[in-house]
Amino acid sequence: MTQAPTPTADTVRRLVQSLLKDKKDKKDRDGKETKRGREGTGPDVRPAAPGAEPATWWVGSRHVLRLAPDREATVRQRRELRLRDLVRPHLPMAVPASVAHGEWAAGLTYTLDTKVPGGSGQEHDVSAVGEADLAALLTGLREVPVRQAETLGVPRAAPRSLEALRRAAVRAAELCADADEFDAARLHQLTQAAAAQLAAQSGSAVLTHHALTGGHLVVSADGRVRGVLGWGGAVVGDPAEDIAGLSLAVGSPAAVRAATLAGYGARPCLRGLWLARCDSVVHLAEALTGGDARRLGASRTRLRHAWEPILLERVTDLRETDDDAL
Repeated sequence: MTQAPTPTADTVRRLVQSLLKDKKDKKDRDGKETKRGREGTGPDVRPAAPGAEPATWWVGSRHVLRLAPDREATVRQRRELRLRDLVRPHLPMAVPASVAHGEWAAGLTYTLDTKVPGGSGQEHDVSAVGEADLAALLTGLREVPVRQAETLGVPRAAPRSLEALRRAAVRAAELCADADEFDAARLHQLTQAAAAQLAAQSGSAVLTHHALTGGHLVVSADGRVRGVLGWGGAVVGDPAEDIAGLSLAVGSPAAVRAATLAGYGARPCLRGLWLARCDSVVHLAEALTGGDARRLGASRTRLRHAWEPILLERVTDLRETDDDAL
């Protein structure tokens, strides 16, 4: 098998130059060639984030170029372009739009997207009005026809076992406790019986973004959610996964309030809460073992967000009528 080339800044610059050639030629004819163009250095390109190269690059101040590094990523990117068009009418916030797409190497795709204005959920806190935006996001995802999403190739994902995750979190909590990072007794709130009660309900699958991290939420300075990025990992599956993602990204109280506004009852909200809490402990233990300072800092933030207290904390006595308790 031929080894795929590794894209560099020069690769990106040449690709963008070819995409913008017609526009540049027009500027040249009109005598409006930019200083950068006259110097022949091409458009300003830089990695979108530390470690984001070789896959994601800022192009100037208004575009982002994403390169699929392998065949699997190419399949996801082609599906993502179609999925974004499907979900856009259902959401009140921006979904990235592609101004150009094609192949940057044999069988490997790219998309040049417009930048969604705003900062990330890691930079700005979500306000009360922003929580309503998150509720509209969860509502919109639930309204996307599942059959249409599957026609586009969006896969189905089986619900995770909360009990298996609980056991993994209990083991991880001991490591975190030894490092004085977490009180392992806090996990005693989630018993084996409670985890069983919070199993995913049959027939509840919806389109889920499945990666609602702070980096994928575009948040303005006033705390409004202005856009959602990163649709490549979307699946048809457990809506509690998106509630869990929001718990890790913006805090459990905001996530549960948003899910409640979106019409979700106590069971999926609590399931999402405990998915997030168990995940946060497991990820923190992995970061402690790995010794990556940047990853450790992010893991601590997600742990703090997930373990923020909410009004509804009892999970040991759920009954069918409890779905209206929130």
